[in-house]
Amino acid sequence: MADSLTCMPHPSAETSDVPIRDASIRLGQFLKLAGLIDSGADAKSVIADGLVSVNGDIETRRGRQLRPGDVVVFSGRGARVTPG
Repeated sequence: MADSLTCMPHPSAETSDVPIRDASIRLGQFLKLAGLIDSGADAKSVIADGLVSVNGDIETRRGRQLRPGDVVVFSGRGARVTPG
């Protein structure tokens, strides 16, 4: 089980806004778009290992639909979904 602290951004860490084109985006796609991971295979692995949080909760579903306002954190870096 992943340590929940792994998914929490550092208090001084900035959360970057990442615009999406559509009304929603899948978590795996968003991780790539936000530059938090390099490939879809990486996304599958880190999500399955419980290393990604959405709105403060560990998320293990790669297909989780994200909408504007959702905040994703991986490896101490945060990204907020914003409308494009």
